[in-house]
Amino acid sequence: MKLESSDQSHAERMILTPSALNRLAHDLLEDALPSVWIEGELSNVSRPASGHLYFTLKDSTAQVRCAMFKPRSSWLGFKPTDGLHVLARARVSLYEARGEFQLIVEHLEEAGEGALQREFERLKKQLAAEGLFARERKRLIPRLPRRIGIITSATGAAVRDVLHVLARRFPLVEVEILPVPVQGKEARAAIVAMLDAAARAGRHDVLLLTRGGGSLEDLWAFNDEALARAIVRSPIPVVSAVGHEVDFSISDFVADLRAATPSAAAELLVPDRLELGQHIEHLCSRLLLRMRRRLEASSQRSDHLLARLHLQRPTMRLQRGRERLQQVQARLLRSVRHQRERQQDRLARARARLLAAHPRRKMLAASEHADALAMRLHKNAAHGMERRRAHLAELARALQAVSPLATLGRGYAVLIDRQSGAVIRSVAAVDPATRVRGILFDGEIALRVDDSG
Repeated sequence: MKLESSDQSHAERMILTPSALNRLAHDLLEDALPSVWIEGELSNVSRPASGHLYFTLKDSTAQVRCAMFKPRSSWLGFKPTDGLHVLARARVSLYEARGEFQLIVEHLEEAGEGALQREFERLKKQLAAEGLFARERKRLIPRLPRRIGIITSATGAAVRDVLHVLARRFPLVEVEILPVPVQGKEARAAIVAMLDAAARAGRHDVLLLTRGGGSLEDLWAFNDEALARAIVRSPIPVVSAVGHEVDFSISDFVADLRAATPSAAAELLVPDRLELGQHIEHLCSRLLLRMRRRLEASSQRSDHLLARLHLQRPTMRLQRGRERLQQVQARLLRSVRHQRERQQDRLARARARLLAAHPRRKMLAASEHADALAMRLHKNAAHGMERRRAHLAELARALQAVSPLATLGRGYAVLIDRQSGAVIRSVAAVDPATRVRGILFDGEIALRVDDSG
């Protein structure tokens, strides 16, 4: 992009290149319309080797090119073909290479059923948030209904299946068909009106709302908000059995009981006559058993009362008195005997303690203890003397080993100056005429030095 000035007008002009213009248009489109839903018919569908999906969405008066890139194009639950009516969520964009307006598709689904499914989910979420699906709000279905009202098409296969099952399982129940259209524009209002009329009449113990299977569009009458609220406000319990086992409708969620199929609903509403007969026989058996036990208990109680009455006669009372007297006397004799034995035992223990504490016994014990102590003292003294004698001998042997007398015994002598008492160790330490003592092994002799040289 560049700016030029004109000499004539001095006005600024903006000159854009094609790529810049496409970029500007691209940004404007994506900012103005970030995401849109668009419905139309597929044409020119192509899927090259890259895996991207390219097609054109058109209606009776216009068309727009579209691109859906991998991996979103690989997640589709159906095969896009020319002529198929679809609903797409896309971003508005511009293919700059050719300057063409196009849509970048992020989500693609078949139209009609997809829109109905979104509406179904929206209503389901709304009613759930209001508490219409709560278990604690729902009413119990009677176990043995006397009269059942079936709100359905009078000519459909569902009503025939229900009547067949009811007749087979419990033919005693009374059934009323409350005919309504179950498909089409008039169906929702007719079903709501019939529910309200049945509620006002109050003739039925339970109401069955049912129809056979079909597409989501066929079953759409049972996904109506007004119908859901009519089921909730009905004073009579409502059972919903719409479509096949895999089909779910709003009426299934708000009803007091949901059955997978019309036949299953009939089986849930009434008991099986064979099982009921077996249950009644079981109850009769239990009743007879309980009556028999009650009779046996009453008979035992009667026998017990007769026995008590027999025991209350005067002769029996006197007999029981004599027996109690004999028992008391026997207990008294046993008590006296036991008391005497206890006293004798206590006296013997006291005598034994007295003898054990007698002075003569104590003196004898003391004498024996003194003798034992004297003997232990004598033994200890003798043992001590012996130990000391052995120790002294050991000391003497040790002293003998280092004594100079042992050396003197081998012929040596020790000379001591008589005057100073010192041991003479050298010839130079004495003078002539010095008097000395000579100590030998067996004694000492007096000596005098004649010549010290």
